Amino acid sequence: MAAHARGLTAERKPGEDPRGDGAAVRITGLVRSFEGRRVLDGLDLSIDADEFVALIGRSGSGKSTLLRALAGLDHEVEGTGRIDAPEQVSVVFQDARLLPWKRVLDNVVLGLAGADAEERGRAALREVGLEGRERAWPVELSGGEQQRVSLARSLVREPELLLADEPFGALDALTRIRMHGLLRRLCERHRPAVLLVTHDVDEAIVLADRVVVLDRGHIAADITVDLAGPRRPGTPEYAALRDRLLGHLGVETPARQERAESKARSREKP
Repeated sequence: MAAHARGLTAERKPGEDPRGDGAAVRITGLVRSFEGRRVLDGLDLSIDADEFVALIGRSGSGKSTLLRALAGLDHEVEGTGRIDAPEQVSVVFQDARLLPWKRVLDNVVLGLAGADAEERGRAALREVGLEGRERAWPVELSGGEQQRVSLARSLVREPELLLADEPFGALDALTRIRMHGLLRRLCERHRPAVLLVTHDVDEAIVLADRVVVLDRGHIAADITVDLAGPRRPGTPEYAALRDRLLGHLGVETPARQERAESKARSREKP
């Protein structure tokens, strides 16, 4: 995962290359249409080799369409543009999508080639804290444990690009917090490029190196997360970034309303 620099949160032009020295993912002029309606409209985006990018936006903004395009799952869809992405790509969905008739280890190594596949699968389960559950059935696991298996299945293949489509959306708040920490540790260890689709602004701030805001098929904002120290909601820097991202999403927060009212009062003074 890319290291976090210190200093102020920076915003660059939508689609601008983060470093300019090569990227794991480069999307140029991407267009995707459904029934004559453009969902992605000439989108440009690049992601560095070990960078974690969170993608947020209102419903229907094109987030999942972009992820499916990167995963190569949008066959028979009208579109143009260029996608340069690694060959080794793994996807984690909101539901774990485990095969109920296969045990946990068999789900992790499904389709994995090599004589050491089972050994690698066991190592992956140890990484996600499920050592000893190799012979369990998926139905015996909690929702959080099933997502841990899904992460193990994705990372055992050592992907260069990890795509995650709201993987923690169905989990309770405490389990989500634990999964955030686990995902950070796993990405620091395996160092894939990551694109996380989420509706949760706080999840984006806690996890990502950059937050990209998608609006009606265009990138409305591309913001580097440079927060000094732990990323805690109580800090002024965190609150300012959260307020800024919510503003890009069209959400009126108390702080934004207070600033607007203050400006209005200033204009009213003689």
